Amino acid sequence: MSNRLIIVTGPTASGKTTLAIELAKRLDGEIICVDSRQVYRDIPIGTAAPTPEERASVPHHLCEMLPLEAYYSAAMFEQDVMKLLPEIWGRGKEAIMCGGAMMYVDAVCQGIAPLPTISQDVRARVLNMYKEQGLEGVQRELERLDPASCQTVDMRNPRRVIHAIEICLQAGRPASELRTGAPAAQRHFPIVKMAIDWPREELFARINARVDAMVDQGLVEEARRQFLRYSSTENPSNPLYTQAPNALNIPNSLNTVGFKELFAHFRGEMDYDTAIARIGKNTRVYAKKQLTWLRRDPSIHWLNPHHPLLPQAISLL
Repeated sequence: MSNRLIIVTGPTASGKTTLAIELAKRLDGEIICVDSRQVYRDIPIGTAAPTPEERASVPHHLCEMLPLEAYYSAAMFEQDVMKLLPEIWGRGKEAIMCGGAMMYVDAVCQGIAPLPTISQDVRARVLNMYKEQGLEGVQRELERLDPASCQTVDMRNPRRVIHAIEICLQAGRPASELRTGAPAAQRHFPIVKMAIDWPREELFARINARVDAMVDQGLVEEARRQFLRYSSTENPSNPLYTQAPNALNIPNSLNTVGFKELFAHFRGEMDYDTAIARIGKNTRVYAKKQLTWLRRDPSIHWLNPHHPLLPQAISLL
């Protein structure tokens, strides 16, 4: 065993967790979760976090470690992983990263280019723009400042749009220009990346089955607990009742597929069946974005899901 990093990535519901656990058992490894939502506690169903049984079978890191209100980023993830890797290797274990947060994967493999520190003045200007013009206003501003970022930023998430504008204004140039070019860091250890290559129709069927399973496991109840945690039925003026599910007052950890749709249902904006169907649809849209990102990476080895996966994975190592 050499000090290498094995990455099992791919779109949601493709079977990453199962394969990573099988690899870890075969190779005596430890798993680092690569998920921008699984880092948070209290929402294991909505984030499809590894189960207690799975985590007991193989050591897992960076999973369910933060309160919902905590801030976390790809840069912080990079720092955490770069600290973890020597510890895992020092125990004589294989390091296996597993997850579909593509920006997080790239942060570890390539590093993150330094972004400008946002001044209080710029932050206040952009926030005031959002308050006066709403989401459509900041969307228009980002389209004016940096059309390229509009292709990668979640334009329905005010936090993401606002932050992209802040970077543009602070840097005096498009944010997209700061995220292109040579890798920000050189890694002096081998990296092996693999993903499971499901035909799109089969992947979508797996996503639909995943949503049904999450509902059966208690997704609605989990979402309702968090909805009540950040609102009160006795206080209908609470911003949670009057703003979109990705409004700024809601922790960013809950600005994610599954919770946004159910929060809208709880506010009476859509019926239950529509909310569940929308979760499936939005998850499929997210999977397509993941695949678009993945297909641009020539270093990924694609595994055939119609043949045993573990032997294919082992053959790459």
